[in-house]
Formats: sequence, C-alpha cells, structure tokens
Amino acid sequence: MSPRQQLYIGGAWVDPATSETIEVISPHTEQVIAKVAAPAPANVDRAVAAARRAFDAGPWPRMDPQDRVAIVRELAEFYCAREEELAQLITSEMGAPITFSRSAHAKLPGVMMRAFADTAAGYPWRETRAGFLGGGVVVGHEPVGVVAAIIPWNMPMFLTVGKLIPALLAGCTVVLKPSPETPLDAQLMAELLDLVGLPPGVVSILPGGREVGRYLVSHPGVDKVSFTGSTAAGRQVAEVCGSALRRVSLELGGKSAAVVLDDADPDAVATGMTVAGLMNGGQACVAQTRVLVPWHRRHEFVDALVSVVENLTVGNPFDPATRVGPMVSHRQQQRVREYIDLGEREGARLMLGGTAVPEGLARGWYVRPTVFAEVDNSMRIAQEEIFGPVLSVIAYTDDEHAVSLANDTEYGLSGSVWSPDLERATGIARRVRAGTLGINEPYSMDPVAPFGGVKNSGYGREFGVEGLAGYLDTVSLSIRPAVVNPPVSPASSAGASRAAGPPRETS
Repeated sequence: MSPRQQLYIGGAWVDPATSETIEVISPHTEQVIAKVAAPAPANVDRAVAAARRAFDAGPWPRMDPQDRVAIVRELAEFYCAREEELAQLITSEMGAPITFSRSAHAKLPGVMMRAFADTAAGYPWRETRAGFLGGGVVVGHEPVGVVAAIIPWNMPMFLTVGKLIPALLAGCTVVLKPSPETPLDAQLMAELLDLVGLPPGVVSILPGGREVGRYLVSHPGVDKVSFTGSTAAGRQVAEVCGSALRRVSLELGGKSAAVVLDDADPDAVATGMTVAGLMNGGQACVAQTRVLVPWHRRHEFVDALVSVVENLTVGNPFDPATRVGPMVSHRQQQRVREYIDLGEREGARLMLGGTAVPEGLARGWYVRPTVFAEVDNSMRIAQEEIFGPVLSVIAYTDDEHAVSLANDTEYGLSGSVWSPDLERATGIARRVRAGTLGINEPYSMDPVAPFGGVKNSGYGREFGVEGLAGYLDTVSLSIRPAVVNPPVSPASSAGASRAAGPPRETS
C-alpha cells in the first residue's frame, strides 16, 4: 500500500485544505518512512457535514440491521485477506514486534468484526411488551447519530474496529481520528471501506494530533464521542461533552495489578507477566505492571520474573524472535527512562534493566525491560501509568492486604489473579475494583466480553452486546387501539339538528 496524500472524507479521497503533512517515523530506525496529508479544521467541518447528511437523510440509519450485518461480514472478508500487510504496516509505524502485530494488531480485529456482526444479527432491535397500564409498548433501539471516534497509537486497528464496527452496525455515521503516529493502518481501512460500497458520507478518516481531536470533539454536528486515551485528555473530553450534553464513552489509563496468591507457581506467573505486563512493550492501558506477591515467597517470584524477563529478545521488531520492540517515539522513550530513574530515587530495588541503551541498539527508541523489587505501593512508579516495559513487584501480608493494595490506585481498568484454586482466585477477583479481570491469564480479549474501566479509567463499555448498545438510543412507543364512535343514522342526525334549532346570529 502506498501512502496517499489525500484525506478520506465521506467515502471519497479528497485534497486536504492545507499543504501540511504528517511524517511517519520508524521507531526502529528513527527515519521517516512515509508522509500523509494532515487535515485542517475545514476538512473536519466537511467530514462532519457529510456524516450529518448521511445520518439525517441517507439510507444507512434506515437500512434493515441485517443488511448492515451483511456489509460488515463482507468487510471482514476483505480485511482478513490483507492481515499480513496490516501487520507489516503497524510494525513499521509503531514498532510492535511482528509476531504481536500478526496475532493481536492484525488477526484479532478480523475476529472482532465477525463477532460484532454475530452480536448485531441476534440483537433484539424491537421488543413488544404488555403495558402495565393497558395497551402495548414497543421498545426500539435507534442509532445515536454522528459519532466522533478518537483512536490512540498503541493498538490502532484493534481500537478502530472496536469503535467503528459497532457504530456502523448500530446505523451511526462516523468520523474517525487516528493518531498521527499511526495513520498508515487507517488508510488501509479506508481502502477496505471503499470495497464494500458504503453510502456517501457514512465514514470519514482524519489522522491528526490533539488540535484536530479537540475541534472534532467540540463540533456541534457530533452526537456522541468515543474516546480512548490518557486520563488527563479524557477529563478534557468529558468536560466538553458535558457542557454540550453530548453522549461520551471514555476508555482511559490504567495501573493494573496482577494479584499472585501464595499457592501460585512462580514460573507460570513469570511467563504470564511477559504478556500481562509487557505486551506491546508495556504500551497498553491494560498492562498489569504492579505484581503483588506474598511476602513470605517474594524472593521466589522476583527471581522467576527476572529469569524470564532477562531472556526476552529486545530489538528489530521485524525479527520474529523479538519479544520487546522500541517505544513508539523518542518522547515516550524519554518518559519511560525518567520513571526508571525515579524508581531508583524513590528507593525501589532495581533487579533488571535500567536506563542504559540495550546492547547493540544504538539507534531506535528502545528501553530495556525493567523489574523493580521492594516497591512500596505509594511510590510514583506504582501509582502512575508509565506506558513502558517496567514491572513493579509489591509484597503483601495476606489476602486482605492484597485486595487493599490492588484497589489502592486511582485507576480501575484491568487486573488478574493467579492461583490453582479457582474458587479462591475468583473470590479475590470479585473484590478488585476493575472493569476487566482474568484468572490465570492477563484478561480476556474475547470480543463478546464487555471492556471498560471504573474510577479514573473511564466509563462506558466496548465489545459485546454492551458495546453495541453504547451507539444506540432506546425509544419507547406506546400503542393503544383507536376509539371508534358508534355509527349515527341519518334520521337521528336530522332529529338532533331540529332539536338544536337554527344557528344563532352574532353581532
């Protein structure tokens, strides 16, 4: 796929309103690998206007839901045929290891499309209820309107599909804003949308930075905002939407805990943490970077974790042996290194990693996978989202203390509990305040499982029936039979007229 110098607005490739471009830089080589068109406010206006017309007067919202399902299924077929190309693009633009790009970044969104289509195919779009006060009530579900979907760079296609496809199945029209770090996979999605022949105006894709996002979120033509990003940015989005009484769903930051019970196997837990805490180089909002272990076995778990993590291959993301690739940008690399320095200053014990450049990687935005032990849960490295390959091991005294530590955070997005005793582990998990948890696994990425957070991790849910419902309004229609007056005979009608007398004259 060759990068386009046009913008995808309302189903057509159009020239941008500005000559500015977005440079896509390889996190591995630090070289510019592509340039794409940058949108201006006028392009946002055009995209929202096209979406508004398509929703207010076009066929898409009025189409039979099963017809929309059929189109999404066709889109999934086109998508799956280009999974490898997509994996290569994402590894190029954001540095994810190619094995992770193939499995999570590329393959999983295709699975999600089919699952979302199945959900919509079986959704109760209309339900008739016997009225408690007599008559009947029809409860219907209608599309909410024009959706602004804001996508971050860390899981670009996964999150694009997670927002775009349920919105389309609901009958909404969508203006999608990918991150400027990852516009190439979004252009591929635009090409696929062209193949299924959506009505004009239904989808626009405008990659851009914060200014474009702010303008889109505040646009009066938007009915709902679906935002994934940092908690700080989410607060600003919520403020704008609250002022406008605009629907909004927020999937924000996390500082999740993996609660390791005292009967867990250290080697199994350590292997699990390479996914739970270090997936995507730790650049995941669900990353479980706080590893809570029992005090009396803390050395066993730390030793096992260090042994596994130090053997992870760090390097060229296109090498299938690589498990940890570069950070997405120089800014992100510096941020992670600053937190590692902070952890040592706070008194945590550096067991592995650190701020030195990984051996043999003089170029590229790399950070060595890092493990801290003797971390107090009040330390900033235990409370703030680092978004990099940094694990903090925190010891607890008993189950009550473990639950208290897991909940001692402003976030509540993800979490896990590790134990062969499933009943005990499930009981602990139910006491952890998080939207998505796993038992002996990081968390389920099953597309039928609703995903979202509590506390400062946001509100609203994506995936599953709940995700589809987030793009729908519920409408009630009360139905009562019409009252029919008894027929009146001509004779009785004439008699009534005589009895009434002639009409009075008025002066």
